[in-house]
Amino acid sequence: MRRWALERKVPNLLSGLCLHVAFLLGGVLLSHGDRTPEELAAIMNCSKQDRNGRNYDYMEGGDVRIRQLFSRTQWFLTVDDSGSINGTQDPTNCYSILEIRTVSEGGILAIKGVKSQFYISMNRTGTLQAERSYSESCNFKEVFLENYFNAYSSSKWTKPNGKEMFIGLSQRGRPLRGRKTRKENISSHFIPLKCREEEKRVE
Repeated sequence: MRRWALERKVPNLLSGLCLHVAFLLGGVLLSHGDRTPEELAAIMNCSKQDRNGRNYDYMEGGDVRIRQLFSRTQWFLTVDDSGSINGTQDPTNCYSILEIRTVSEGGILAIKGVKSQFYISMNRTGTLQAERSYSESCNFKEVFLENYFNAYSSSKWTKPNGKEMFIGLSQRGRPLRGRKTRKENISSHFIPLKCREEEKRVE
């Protein structure tokens, strides 16, 4: 019985994995393919920030990842020096390089712009905002979806009906209010792409 169930599940798992690999390769080609040496230098230079001396006492020892969050709507999530949160289709945009740090167990993390030094937060109405200082509104839960994408829901605020509110980018690259998002919507689906600085640091 177990063997029969496994034989039924394997083709479905393989099919889902193939779809994920195809989309991921597309995202990688978009973010890293056909770049000039100048473009590669730009993304490396703008992501080089001094991480020494930052005040991380509140989450000391948390796992840190340097990533670009590439939306299923074909936009990179950005937070700029003015605190504006938007999407860009320019893979070398400095403001798309994000520091994702684990805050606590259960997939709770904080997302911070490497260049702008702004945290991404969400208020009680579901509006995405930028904050200079860390607060509980900056906490998001990383959800691993069945389609191999990730979604990021506010760990502090929910909709009036108790359902989760997610980070989302529209088809035009505009941030969506959390109350208009759902886990099933592609606007809430992201793939974390490894940045070149992270590759260099790991090596």
